[in-house]
Amino acid sequence: MNRCIGLVTLLLCGTAAPALAQPVQEAADATSEAGEGIIVTAQKIEQRVIDVPITVSAVSAARMKELGVSDLDELSNYIPGLNIQEQSANNPGIVIRGITSDSGSAQQAPRVTLYYNGVDISRSRGSYQDIYDVERIEVIKGPQATLFGTASAVGAISIISARPKPGLSGEVYASYGNYDASVLGGFLNAGSDKVAGRVAFAWKKRDGYVTNLAPDQDDLYRQDQLGIRGSLRFTPSDALTADIIFTYDRQRNSGTPFISGSLPTTAGPANPFGPAHLGGSPVSATALGGDKLGLTRDVYDANVTLSWDFADGWTLTTVNGYRDFNSNELFDADGSAAWYLEFAEKAVGWQASHETRFAYSSDNFRGSFGWNLFREKSFQRVPFSTEEGTYLQCAARLIPGLPCINSAGVVTAAQATALLTGGAATVIPYSSVFENQGKNDSYSMFFDGTWIATPSLELTAGIRALIEKRRSGFIASAPNSVISRAPLIPGQVDTGGRTFRTEDSFQAFLPRFNLLYRFSSDVNAFATVSKGRRSPTVNLGAVRVAGVVMPNNQLVEEENVWNYEAGLKGATGILSGSLGVYYQKYDNFQVSVTGTDGITRAVSAGSASNLGVEAEAQIQPTNWLNIFANIGYIDGGIDDKAANGRFAGNKFRLQPEVQGAAGFTIDAPISDSVRFFATPTVTYRSRIFFEVPNNPLISQKAVTLVNLRAGVAFADDRIEIAGFARNLTDEDYLLDAGNTGGGFGIPTFIPAEPRFYGVQLTGRF
Repeated sequence: MNRCIGLVTLLLCGTAAPALAQPVQEAADATSEAGEGIIVTAQKIEQRVIDVPITVSAVSAARMKELGVSDLDELSNYIPGLNIQEQSANNPGIVIRGITSDSGSAQQAPRVTLYYNGVDISRSRGSYQDIYDVERIEVIKGPQATLFGTASAVGAISIISARPKPGLSGEVYASYGNYDASVLGGFLNAGSDKVAGRVAFAWKKRDGYVTNLAPDQDDLYRQDQLGIRGSLRFTPSDALTADIIFTYDRQRNSGTPFISGSLPTTAGPANPFGPAHLGGSPVSATALGGDKLGLTRDVYDANVTLSWDFADGWTLTTVNGYRDFNSNELFDADGSAAWYLEFAEKAVGWQASHETRFAYSSDNFRGSFGWNLFREKSFQRVPFSTEEGTYLQCAARLIPGLPCINSAGVVTAAQATALLTGGAATVIPYSSVFENQGKNDSYSMFFDGTWIATPSLELTAGIRALIEKRRSGFIASAPNSVISRAPLIPGQVDTGGRTFRTEDSFQAFLPRFNLLYRFSSDVNAFATVSKGRRSPTVNLGAVRVAGVVMPNNQLVEEENVWNYEAGLKGATGILSGSLGVYYQKYDNFQVSVTGTDGITRAVSAGSASNLGVEAEAQIQPTNWLNIFANIGYIDGGIDDKAANGRFAGNKFRLQPEVQGAAGFTIDAPISDSVRFFATPTVTYRSRIFFEVPNNPLISQKAVTLVNLRAGVAFADDRIEIAGFARNLTDEDYLLDAGNTGGGFGIPTFIPAEPRFYGVQLTGRF
């Protein structure tokens, strides 16, 4: 009986690191990695995952390939506590342990730090990064201010690209699938022990999977993107390494399928999983900055990292980065054929950062200290286009008996202008625009130290001291309607060409405390207490008081969270895994609410709490079979207190109560030079709400997805042919709901990906 209990315990103690970090490799190496786990740098030093006293999920490039993962949202299905919603490359939502970071406002701060080669790229509209040719991705859960900066209020995702290495090697891969999906990518690496270079790229193109009935628009969710990365590594001595990395990412994708839940199309009643009729604005080019619905986005990134072992036990690391993004996305917010709620979002900005870290390591102590400088400047401009009569009729039903769109899908509201003006006009175009601006400076110093009290016990303490200056700007043009004699969107105020500005400064101290106890070299227990913080939001808009337009400055205080966590990590024989339990307590929890003026603002929802369990397991009974499973449970939300008003008792946005995945990998030799591989998986996610306050009609019920990748490799792994399928059962489910249309009382729905399948050919040398 005791042996059975012990076996069950080990099965529950699954860790994302060993379970997901298992690359396709020789049998001896596979067995070694299963027992020891992937090497990570979550604490800014190289460690096995089981030796890190915080919850870390690490996934190697080879493991992602086994799973058929090619984007961060797909990866999140396999990591409990992580949920990534890519509404578009311009609008990713990153959720760690139920807490979402997705605001596009230049005035709001992120909650999750997204790191790319050691540099913070968390500003939402510039954060999407294709994950081709990566070495690994680490997901660090819980506040990590001393390690990953102030934006890691609930965790961090660190993307580490493959570095140049000595020798000549390369890879090229191509795939083709349904919806005319074509992918071409690869890398070329060349160099010596002193100087090495690497060039990698990925080009992805696919037809839209939502039919658009509008004659002048493309099908929706068509993909056309390109990523190129060039890397140089200089190693003049064993003590000095310098990396220079340049990255360019480009998207030219078609529109997001915001499909109305109430307005019919010519194909029938509104159906989130049927064809859409998103006609956009006939004056898009002048009013919205583009001819068609869709995204045009360019991102340029430069990174210089230097590591120098300058004395016995001492290392100096300096990381410097610059990122520039420019995007324009046109979207049909009403989700119908009507020229009603047509918007664009122009997001432009840059981020620059510098960090210097001194690290010391000895038999009894290791630690680091240093400083970080971070500056960003960006704006979010949101132009709006409509036809006056159509807007007034669809929004207010001024003419009795005249619907916005009739049951046959005809835009009958287009007759309203002629009726309201007595035939003086038939079409009156209207446009407005608002722009929020943000310029933020952050200066911090940090210290993090670990005392190795005994070979079995390590105690860690760290703190980051922060000073930040946040500047906000706002400008709006909202002319009066010809028909109504007032701005069409209620609450929009014209600033008369003036840009309002305000600023404020803040300070904070963010600590962490960790304990690691080794029962053996391969079984550890850990406990951690850490504080996270989301920066205050300097909400700036405009308001009209007694006929005078003036700045409307609303400060939302900083959001603080205390994170308490304990768990086990271990590997013994064929079993490996981890089990973690955490509790988080928030004050001044910030939520984003879209007003009737179309502007999304941060507001305080009061106090919130979060209790969760995460477990992952891996069994490797032979060197050719790896069985894995994981599960995460979250019981959290805004506290059910009267003081929290209309938000009381609500679940967090995009928070599943239960999330899990299971599968196995077969990697078996057929002959000396041929092997067969297959990885079938099942992922599960319980109901999620898309908005706060929660609305069951704006939610997605539980979703189960089946995925598969299988094939053969031959010629000593130089050639590989694989087939793949995602959402094998063609499950209909929603990616998002509510959206901008929800702020106007007509929520829209975005269908998630259907079944995708195809074949891939890979060649290596």
